Amino acid sequence: MQVTWSGDLEWLCSPAQWAEGPVWLEQEQAVVFSDVKGNRMFRWSSGHGVQLWRASANYANGNAVDTEGRVVTCEHGRRGISRTERNGDVTLLVDKLEGKRLNSPNDVAVRSDGTIWFTDPPYGIVGDDEGYKSESQVIGCYVYCFDPRDNSLTIATSDTQRPNGIAFSPDERLLYIADMSVVDFPGQGRRELREYKVVGNRLENGRRLAEVAPGFPDGFCVDRYGHIFCSCADGVIIFSAQGEQINKIQVPERVSNCVLGGVAQDILFITATTSLYSLRLQYL
Repeated sequence: MQVTWSGDLEWLCSPAQWAEGPVWLEQEQAVVFSDVKGNRMFRWSSGHGVQLWRASANYANGNAVDTEGRVVTCEHGRRGISRTERNGDVTLLVDKLEGKRLNSPNDVAVRSDGTIWFTDPPYGIVGDDEGYKSESQVIGCYVYCFDPRDNSLTIATSDTQRPNGIAFSPDERLLYIADMSVVDFPGQGRRELREYKVVGNRLENGRRLAEVAPGFPDGFCVDRYGHIFCSCADGVIIFSAQGEQINKIQVPERVSNCVLGGVAQDILFITATTSLYSLRLQYL
């Protein structure tokens, strides 16, 4: 199957210092996204344009929706995972592993059983521009599985150096993780998408699925056919489920993340540096 698009990339708005974590709200037909360095969150819809969604967001980064349609957010500031309730209240779900504070949760995916899977690199604690500078208490940069039914937190895998973006395959048997450790370890770090088998609340059989260049992989999303839309320095690379590059979308700003939305789930919303863009996809 070929993945292409109709029309040109459309610029929607540029309200952010570092736009990240777009999530599609089906009931509202809107995108919510973070401005990590601006410590804010925005909402965009075709009917209302861009609006401030949260003025103080605890340096929010990645977002997802849970099985009830509530927004689940990675917060650098509180070093945890929060959930926005129906009435607008924000509940901190988890911020510690065995009494030790997490690093700075970066991106998140929710499985159909309600479990919340997230990455925890150190980028929110290495300085004060995306969080609060602090020492790591858990030392490693792990991928976690949090179960809100019993509030249990499990290290799903320690086989990552700097895990960032995260998303499930359509059947949820696989979990994909972006490892961008080349940023911290030039010449020997990873710039790859990794694939893991989901076994209960843990991950097994990790392997490199695809090398990502130029730059490195940050956030990404997966469509219903299993295609992976992955950020890189100058756009979005489209990979097959087998890790083969099948197309590329050029974007004029450095891309951080993307999400599929629209009534038919055929609009790709892209966060890139200061801006939110959209592109309508076609499958041939």
